[in-house]
Amino acid sequence: MTFLLRRGLFYLITLWAAITANFLLPRLLPGDPVQAMITKLGGRLNSDAMASLYILFGLDEKKSIWEQYVDYWGALARGDLGLSFTFFPTPVADVLSQSLPWTLGLVGVTTIIAFLLGTLLGVYAGWKRGSWMDNLIPVTTFLSSIPYFWLGLIAISVFSVTFPLLPASGGYAAGLVPEWSGEFIGSVLEHAVLPGITIVVSSVAGWILGMRNMMVTVTAEDYVLVARAKGLSQKRIMFAYAARNAVLPSISGFALSLGFIVGGALLVEMVFSYPGLGYVLFQGIGAKDYPLMQGVFLVITLAVLVANLLADIGYLLLDPRTRREG
Repeated sequence: MTFLLRRGLFYLITLWAAITANFLLPRLLPGDPVQAMITKLGGRLNSDAMASLYILFGLDEKKSIWEQYVDYWGALARGDLGLSFTFFPTPVADVLSQSLPWTLGLVGVTTIIAFLLGTLLGVYAGWKRGSWMDNLIPVTTFLSSIPYFWLGLIAISVFSVTFPLLPASGGYAAGLVPEWSGEFIGSVLEHAVLPGITIVVSSVAGWILGMRNMMVTVTAEDYVLVARAKGLSQKRIMFAYAARNAVLPSISGFALSLGFIVGGALLVEMVFSYPGLGYVLFQGIGAKDYPLMQGVFLVITLAVLVANLLADIGYLLLDPRTRREG
């Protein structure tokens, strides 16, 4: 219990620091977002109307940074993330609620698939050293070294241009209304194939290599030799003794990956124009959209902290030594 309380206090302090940085960093960027929005819309406003816009977006020049900071915390307490410059007058919360499911559906599912596939292949490669699977690791490592966006462009060139089998962009076919129908779900799945394969191919090699190296180390431990001396089956030794301990370092990496899921694979979403949080963040940065950037960064921060907390709890459950130290 003391361990969990100590970690909880650490995460609260980290959350405060992250929210403070989230408030300050966008304001350090050069330029005036309100002026940029007015210029983009081609409008001309008098001084009173412009002052109202500054107040509306929490950038009142008559208030100090400290007063704006206090107002920002008050708005967060009410669940108010402000209005988006890019999608004005849509609230940031609505923009995030529309984009988050797309990112969770694409990046979340592909991250879990890559982790499970890479871990299982890594277990087999580490247990069967020198087998054909072990010899394929350099190939997967080479694929993982290729950037997301380059793999995405290659996939579009091959499967959408040369062989027009799959759509190259968007989250669903134009003209469809988002609803729970077979046609719409089929279109969503079809549009997710190329970006999904890109993410899996780029990330699976890291899980394979990490798990394989840990399996090689763990199989030389005394408890594995004792399990073999007892005459236990190879399958039980591989999973219950070797893999259970070898997977511990991967748990932390997987937790961090889950935390960053909400940020989306920014480059993948840009290449495929996929309507997720990563693409929304890119639009917000280009428009100096303070509220939108702050909203996205806040969601990412919360997700990473929760994922790390779950990783700590997972360690407590999987490793008795951690419980004793706690």
